[in-house]
Amino acid sequence: MGRNRSGHAITSVIFPLLLMLFSPVHGLTSYDPESLDDLIHRYAMNAQAKKRTGTSLKVSLPANFSGMEVSVVRLRSGHFWDRGVNVSSFYIPPRVHPFPFVKRLSIVYQNLGNWSTRYYKVPDYSLVAPVVGLMAYDASNLSSLGSEALKFSVQGDPILISFPDLGIRGKLETLKCVKLGPDGFVQFRNITRENTCITQGDGHFSLAVQNPEVEKNRRVWKWYVAGFGAGFLALVLLGVIGYTTFKLARSKKLRKMEAESENGVALDATSIGRSKMPSASMVRTQPALEQDCAP
Repeated sequence: MGRNRSGHAITSVIFPLLLMLFSPVHGLTSYDPESLDDLIHRYAMNAQAKKRTGTSLKVSLPANFSGMEVSVVRLRSGHFWDRGVNVSSFYIPPRVHPFPFVKRLSIVYQNLGNWSTRYYKVPDYSLVAPVVGLMAYDASNLSSLGSEALKFSVQGDPILISFPDLGIRGKLETLKCVKLGPDGFVQFRNITRENTCITQGDGHFSLAVQNPEVEKNRRVWKWYVAGFGAGFLALVLLGVIGYTTFKLARSKKLRKMEAESENGVALDATSIGRSKMPSASMVRTQPALEQDCAP
């Protein structure tokens, strides 16, 4: 009886621990960007409940997400349209309104820090800046956030995203602004000025540089293509030269045969149907008697 109780007690302690360990909140077994957005949305909603409009609040995440920075600010749509807003790395200029339109909206800022490369991958590129995110939700209800993300309708200047100094000045052509999304979505755009990108809406963004081995493989591939093209061209040229040589040799042989025929004995021509064929004159051999006396 005592053993059964002790076993039940151990099970009741271990099972909740395992449930917590592998739950989506801890995110130890899966790095899904959409699940992370849902988690941040819940914590942002709790942090902003019954807080003043216009006040930027820092959102506290679970301890195992140390390194991420999240903040949220609630704004009136009219104020947002007239003045815009600075949200950490993002500058949203005036003449931007949420879509669909709501009276109030909450803007959630994310900086994934050292978690960036766990949640987002760019094939053949390396992220050289933390992934930062900008999301907007309906905040008309002061006690909670809407569950659906809003979009931005930009009627004026684009939204600016500023990244920290990366120490690679003079090599802006090697950097690419990259917009990241779920299911491996990647969209590249040229950097506008030093460490600054532009966008027309919400999402997750970073800076990326192409991996050196990719550029090396591309150069090798270019050499292979150039070599194949040169070889094919040489083969075609060799074929043309061979065919031309054959034609010249045949023409020379025919001319030689014609010259020899002209220098030989002339033959009469006879018609056979529509064709003329050479023929020799027939000369009958006169009979010769072997004996002088005829029988």
